[in-house]
Amino acid sequence: MPNVYAGKLLHVDLTTRMVNVRPVQEAEVRAFLLGSGLAAKIYYEEFRDLIDPAVDVFDPRNPLIVMNGLLSGTFAPTGCRSSWCGRSPLTGIWNEANLGGHWGAELRFAGWDGIILTGRCESPTYLWINGDRVEFRDASHVWGKDQFETHATLLAETDEKARCASIGQAGEKLVKLAGVATGGQPHTRMAARGGMGALMGSKRLKAIVVRGKEKPQYADAKGFHATVKESNKYIMSHGPAEALHLVGTAGGHPTTDKFGDNAILNWRGGNWLEGTIKTSGKAIAETIFVKHTYCHACPIGCGKAVEVKDGKYAGVYGEGPEYETLCGFGSNLQCDDLNAIAAMNDLCNRYALDTISTSSVLAFAFECYEKGLITSRDTGGIELKWGDADAIIAMIHKIALRLDIGDLLAEGVRAAAAKIGQGSEKFAVHVKGLEVPYHDPRGFVSMAANYATANRGACHLEAISYWRGVGIEWPGWQEGDAQEWVERRRFDSSLGAETAIAFQDYMSVYNPGGLCKFIIKGSFTPAQTAELFNKALGWNWTAQDVLDTGARLFNYKRRINVAFGIRRKDDVLPYRLQFEPRPTGSAAGVLPDMDLMLPRYYALRGWDEDGVPTEAAPMPVAD
Repeated sequence: MPNVYAGKLLHVDLTTRMVNVRPVQEAEVRAFLLGSGLAAKIYYEEFRDLIDPAVDVFDPRNPLIVMNGLLSGTFAPTGCRSSWCGRSPLTGIWNEANLGGHWGAELRFAGWDGIILTGRCESPTYLWINGDRVEFRDASHVWGKDQFETHATLLAETDEKARCASIGQAGEKLVKLAGVATGGQPHTRMAARGGMGALMGSKRLKAIVVRGKEKPQYADAKGFHATVKESNKYIMSHGPAEALHLVGTAGGHPTTDKFGDNAILNWRGGNWLEGTIKTSGKAIAETIFVKHTYCHACPIGCGKAVEVKDGKYAGVYGEGPEYETLCGFGSNLQCDDLNAIAAMNDLCNRYALDTISTSSVLAFAFECYEKGLITSRDTGGIELKWGDADAIIAMIHKIALRLDIGDLLAEGVRAAAAKIGQGSEKFAVHVKGLEVPYHDPRGFVSMAANYATANRGACHLEAISYWRGVGIEWPGWQEGDAQEWVERRRFDSSLGAETAIAFQDYMSVYNPGGLCKFIIKGSFTPAQTAELFNKALGWNWTAQDVLDTGARLFNYKRRINVAFGIRRKDDVLPYRLQFEPRPTGSAAGVLPDMDLMLPRYYALRGWDEDGVPTEAAPMPVAD
């Protein structure tokens, strides 16, 4: 077998400082791939006694499993991703937060497919992985520092060409919205969702710095080179990928308003077109844009470095706000000041905070304030007025440092609503404790089926089926009647289950494969994905093998959540998105029919009526 992947993992016990090597078997890879696939297998089989709601989520025995995808570190299009997996501090169930940039590729160059972290350091520590050498180093001098400072300091101490993944102060303080960031300035990437930064912080592990020089080898090097070249050309020849390069994900902000897809005023509004234009990728390109930024092996370059040179926020420099950030701090909180949103994004990157969950819990708090459920006495004197950039920025600090009501909001919107009560649960927008990303299931009803069943809670990336609703097609898969989808089918609940499953099955291969799902937006098909695996590894996959593998991995992760007690009672949308229609716009009056979609979804998946996989649900088996 060519060493496309390294074939081994580090198992690091942070309590005893013991380091062991766990081999990766070929049979495991063929069944689970790597990334979140093999991480799920390891979690379910090797930590089964900890998959129990009664076990504290910050119990040192709980693992943080950091796993490269199968093609991470190769030059396959976007072959860079690592998955940060384990039990979410925010939701209490399975979580996988995906990280781009260059860190995962460097871990592969160091000769490792991943790291299993257990235990807890006695004092703040960082790991320095230099090829096959692993060192535990004191991190007390960067504890309390933001991730930009940490990144610069630790590279100076190790190797300027190394890659650093670290937490900020939010992770140190166990803020359940905290992520793990890499890249420093200006190209910051983050494993953001589900609070994996808090899990890392609970282990008193500040950072993992890696450096390596080993390169992957391929079964058919010449064929792989040719396939990659052809794939990159294909991806960039399709409009959505080209637009991602020019204006990033932020370019779609006005389009989401057109489709009724964005969140407005804590998901109460119908349209905010003027505001989306002022805070769009085009506006970034015309005002604060500095340069495009690229993850390892990416042909697209969707990242945008920005700099604010004038005014109140002058001096802000770094990764620019992407769509979710612009929607969360923009339309959902009613702030149309692009420079201010760039400052908010910069703060979240410094603290290593998930911008989706942070903006969502703030929108919840602003509505609570509007309704008189909380007052300035709770917020430390800050008046939470919609669109007030100063108030939003002040509250980001409070969440990251757990000050005043920020201590409660740092627990997430589900916990905050449970504490505040007084009917606030009806506008706490989450699924299974994970705040809903900014794609409205009332605009694309298949996303309702996805949000209700996605394995980490409300996650758009587990399906991205709204792409079908805006008219994107894939030759040989999900093609035909594009305009029908735009005009009608996106609202049709009778198609919701099938559409959600189709996209979940395809997307479920990408984190384990180490690839970025944005290439799929460039109409990259399951058949083309299979060909990348075949040329790299000498396999003989078809498009159907890709989809079947995705289905098995999706079911396997559901099995983990079932062990945590997840059932049909948990597969629900937030009240506002299920029972309160958008008041204006193209999706006005539309509500997803969950009573129609969910039983159909369960039947197609081979789950019983309570949402538990039966013997009819295919599972991966490492023979």
